[in-house]
Amino acid sequence: MASDKAARRVVVTGMGVVTPIGTTVDEFWQACKEGKSGVSELGGFPLEDLKILIAAQIKNFDHKARLKHFKRDRIITLADRYSWFAGVAADEAVKMSGLEMPLADPYRSACIIGSGAGGLVTFETAYRDLFILNKRATHPLTLLRIIGSSAAAHVGIEFGVKGPTFATCSACSTATHAIGIARDYIRDGVVDVAIAGASESVINYGTMKAWQALHVLSPEGCFPFAKKRNGTVLGEGAGILVLESYEHAKARGATILAELRGYGMASDSQDMVKPTVEGPSVAMQDALEDAGLKPEDIQYLNAHGTATADNDINETKAIKNVFKDYAYKLAISSTKSMHGHPLGAGGGIEAVACIKAMQDGFVPPTIGLDEPGEGCDLDYIPNEGRKLDVTYAMSNSFAFGGLNAVLVFGPPPA
Repeated sequence: MASDKAARRVVVTGMGVVTPIGTTVDEFWQACKEGKSGVSELGGFPLEDLKILIAAQIKNFDHKARLKHFKRDRIITLADRYSWFAGVAADEAVKMSGLEMPLADPYRSACIIGSGAGGLVTFETAYRDLFILNKRATHPLTLLRIIGSSAAAHVGIEFGVKGPTFATCSACSTATHAIGIARDYIRDGVVDVAIAGASESVINYGTMKAWQALHVLSPEGCFPFAKKRNGTVLGEGAGILVLESYEHAKARGATILAELRGYGMASDSQDMVKPTVEGPSVAMQDALEDAGLKPEDIQYLNAHGTATADNDINETKAIKNVFKDYAYKLAISSTKSMHGHPLGAGGGIEAVACIKAMQDGFVPPTIGLDEPGEGCDLDYIPNEGRKLDVTYAMSNSFAFGGLNAVLVFGPPPA
């Protein structure tokens, strides 16, 4: 977390997403504005005895078509699905940024792309081959596919990044931590440019069984803050930002999309599953202080909003802790109601939603919110988005283990 206000300002010049409701930023944002749901019947692998039969999957995704133009990384089309998503989202973000490749000074760049789980699709395939199909060996790229830093490495290779390149892993806060670390590297002068975010693809039989065992998945849908909420819905995808120092972006005449004003993080240090109110409150407060803003300066808050009983009520309490009476005037929504819970990738995707809300003067809805749950009495933008001038937006990411991270975005520097 930054505190030196003389440090370099950090701006966003590119964004990229792959989600169940759109595999480009434009498609994703249009679906958010229309309140589309990406939740559908589970498929693509043997369902066997699964009880949860829905997920927010990305279907009909032609990774070869989206990655065929990659020149330096020649094996990304043979990588795990989570690396495909990262590659496609990073490609969109870099193109949007207008950065010339190869970078003029590759050692002054970073690539921090995390994943909460890495190549779990590859893991399952390998284990089925070995233990069910009794094959004598797995695919020769199995090891490279499963590593949690492979997405960062693939993207770094393609875009010639020679500075810090690695993955973060903090469950559902992974992307937010990656973006925050990249922000600090630029702020502190370690690098001038960073590609940052996270990617996730974990929807398979084994993962569904594991989540079922924890009893936090809904068999019906993702309904954050609603009385009927009964669990989250697994999603997948990637969200990537291109960050630069303001001086670097200005010198090359880049179009600046937003400024990354604040970053806060805190750990509950209490329980692996049950969240606290204190940890999220401190992370939000720290992000505001880092941004040099007051609570009432925020117009839109993209909530973590997973639709689990404990998270939604605790997040609501934390928002009230930080925003006091203004909490009731703050526009809040959980876009997970539409794109599902993409675990580590969530913070990257939701950062894009925040920036688009600022650009368009429109805040996306929380769909499926017919009747608020007990204690969920704030303005969660139910069912339909609305026009709203957004100068500053906050994005919350709160993970299993009590790992909390928050970003605050503002307008491009004048």
